[in-house]
Amino acid sequence: MSDRYDVLGIGNAIVDVLAHSDEAFLTTHDIPKGGMILIDTEKAAAIYGGMEPVAQVSGGSAANSIACLASLQGLGAFVGKLGEDELGDVFRSSLRENNVHFESATTNEAPTGRCLINVTPDAERSMATFIGAAAMITEEDMTPELIRAAKVTYFEGYLFGYDNAVDAFTHACGIAHKAGNKTALTLSDAGLVSALKGRILPVIKDYVDIVFANEAEALALFDVTDLDEAVSALRDITPFGAITRSEKGSIVFGPDTDPVAVPGYKPAQLIDTTGAGDAYAGGWLYGFGRNLDLEDCARIGSLCATEVISHIGPRPEVSLAELAKAEGLIK
Repeated sequence: MSDRYDVLGIGNAIVDVLAHSDEAFLTTHDIPKGGMILIDTEKAAAIYGGMEPVAQVSGGSAANSIACLASLQGLGAFVGKLGEDELGDVFRSSLRENNVHFESATTNEAPTGRCLINVTPDAERSMATFIGAAAMITEEDMTPELIRAAKVTYFEGYLFGYDNAVDAFTHACGIAHKAGNKTALTLSDAGLVSALKGRILPVIKDYVDIVFANEAEALALFDVTDLDEAVSALRDITPFGAITRSEKGSIVFGPDTDPVAVPGYKPAQLIDTTGAGDAYAGGWLYGFGRNLDLEDCARIGSLCATEVISHIGPRPEVSLAELAKAEGLIK
């Protein structure tokens, strides 16, 4: 174990299965375009049976962020729960090959989770997720030594549907804050935020230092239609925030910094938006861990997101550190 990690991610340990599809396929299987639904074993089999996968890779929102952090040569760790099966081995090996410290909790009560991602010709990704073992993470899986060793403990919003996972995160936040470290949350999905904002808001107010959201998620959190209003409301409940706006870049603020819009980067080609927000968070947190100003954190995050959306899959295919150096963002 390292003496000090930039970020400890807590999230879904799942394997992403990606395929190209058309909108008729989404309609047939009741998958909302651009959204995410949770599915059971039977529906997972039906959807997977109709897909023609082009990639099967270790995924999960927080894990993707940590992989991007590692590609920037940051030090990352991850906690997630796997089934005792082959896909669990795939997930474990993938993170460790990326030099991520992985606390590999396992259970024989459910298989490893998987996310079935269908990418339409406009590069929008629509996800159907079987959570499986990932949802079984508990307070007992939180390692105090690891949490104390991380500058930031980072949780993905997809797990807010599970009481045990929320309890695990708030427990970890207590340990992190007692050690003088920060905590962060990504909201993950606008539909989930709309359904669970009554649970999410108190956790942010009481436990979270940094919130990541896209524009739709920020609006849903406060049930408003004006982005400035959402940003103002978010500032009232958390010290740091980053709201991504696709090709428009992002808006960032800090406890002593007014909200500022930071332009994004244009990808060479737009292939698949899967993992864009995850990549942004990983890059932003890398900069934050090095005490860069928030605008540079946002630039690094946007650059990471641009690389990820230029190809199929949620993980970088080239060194993000080299890209950031070429742009003069890091040395």
